[in-house]
Amino acid sequence: MPRTSQHLHPYREPVATRLAATVLLLRDAPGNAGGIEVLMTRRSDKASFAPGAYVFPGGGIDALDAQSHTAADRRPTQSDLHLTQAIAAIRESFEELGVLLARHADGPRKGLMADAQDIAAIDRHQPFVAQCTARGLRLAADSVFMLAHWITDRDLPRRFDVPFLVARMPEGQEPVADESEQFEPVWVRPADALARHEAGQFFMIFPTIRTLQRLATFATTQAVFDALAHELPLWTSCPRAGTLAGKEARYMESDMPYGELALVCPDGQIVHPLDWQTERPVPLLRNVQRLTAPNPGVMTGPGTNSYLVGDPATGYIAIDPGPADPEHLDKLWRAAGGDIRMIVCTHSHPDHSPGAAPLQALCVQAGKARPPILGLPSAPTARTASTFTPDRSLQNNELLALDGQAPEGNITHTLRVIYTPGHAANHLCLLLVEDALLFSGDHILNGSTTVVDPPDGNMADYLDSLDKLDAVCAEHGVEFILPAHGYVLGDARSAIAKLKSHRLAREAKVLAAMQALPQGSMEDWVRHAYADVPPRMWPVAQRSLLAHVERIRMFAP
Repeated sequence: MPRTSQHLHPYREPVATRLAATVLLLRDAPGNAGGIEVLMTRRSDKASFAPGAYVFPGGGIDALDAQSHTAADRRPTQSDLHLTQAIAAIRESFEELGVLLARHADGPRKGLMADAQDIAAIDRHQPFVAQCTARGLRLAADSVFMLAHWITDRDLPRRFDVPFLVARMPEGQEPVADESEQFEPVWVRPADALARHEAGQFFMIFPTIRTLQRLATFATTQAVFDALAHELPLWTSCPRAGTLAGKEARYMESDMPYGELALVCPDGQIVHPLDWQTERPVPLLRNVQRLTAPNPGVMTGPGTNSYLVGDPATGYIAIDPGPADPEHLDKLWRAAGGDIRMIVCTHSHPDHSPGAAPLQALCVQAGKARPPILGLPSAPTARTASTFTPDRSLQNNELLALDGQAPEGNITHTLRVIYTPGHAANHLCLLLVEDALLFSGDHILNGSTTVVDPPDGNMADYLDSLDKLDAVCAEHGVEFILPAHGYVLGDARSAIAKLKSHRLAREAKVLAAMQALPQGSMEDWVRHAYADVPPRMWPVAQRSLLAHVERIRMFAP
């Protein structure tokens, strides 16, 4: 983890969460259109949390919910915690909407769900479980399943730890809102609710929106329950927020900006702008700045990220100065206060290394010491545009250290060199040792997978280098990866594992294409192996396909 002394903002402890439970009551949509519908209701405009929003019924978990297990039916695989949550959700759905998820335990109606007569006999304002038991009803907790687990954003004044549960709407029952907490119950298709929200007609909060987006992918209620048989939530999320175009924007862990928000604002404060711009550096920590070059494109995303590591007391190391763009290099030099001690290129591609020499010259022209250009020389396999010769070649595991005296005492920033061939033969990554940050160059990107272009690129080396980086992350507790393109990535080892899995899955598709079309051309194979990629990207994909073919043939018996 980064040193707390390097965080940009004073830490504020988020409000503690309260336990709650929410239930999505589902039914198959009527008519021939197919799909599912979910029961939603509008919260009171005076509610303390999400006033006026359309939500799913739910509320806080009471102590009595955990004491009512004997009054409920449960699945053998349903844990005590999940049973308590299901009981709370059943209680809340009745208190708020008059929907009773309970069945008769004995008598002529044994096993049948509660009906209108049962519902009318139970007072919403009196102890719920005791009334059900007195009427011979058992709570149908065994029919309630975990869909998702949401934890309210760290920045909000009221926070909940809440499972989003799902159950089938009992046949013959009609929802009736309590007209106190909930109003206007409505059956709606997830896609329709999302469209109405976009039109400003159906206000919903972030977790509701994201849940409906996932729910919209299911064709039937049975498909939902089939996906939940393992008793684990399909996702768990505690969202984070930043600003985008001057407005608050929230993100889940799977969204590209999430890792950056976790690095810059670990406590969830909404203070970090996410707009891509090239005019000024973006502070990520006190000792790490990012300046994005003005070279956006299909291959570069928002542009090449140049990084400055260090502070005024130690001077700076510039990582990947980018293209030879005078304005970009001037901004990079000024962001370092003109005190650049070293210039490191992760590899020699034309969007990374050409700026090194002019940045060095800029420092000399200003009367500063000549910072050495460091990296690895381009291999003979490199393309002409990627020719690069550093002032000094770096060694694997070499340490590049800055140190100085700050008001709080001596301070150091140390980069460890990690040789990672694959994307390019001379590619290296850098570990900021004191803060456990990995600068990944083009080996790991946010938002896309890097191209491995033979002969300078090699897929076998690339995958081996991923394993090396995973080992480094495990050894040093690295949680954040700072790529040359895109936002900071969080959950570093998971990101590496997913990237490797994606590469191997793609290689399996390449192998299948080769086996199906043994006499096929590269163009034939790319159409099959990259059918999920837009055809306009196939010429680029064909370069990585060749790298996969070479690896497949290398390991062929």
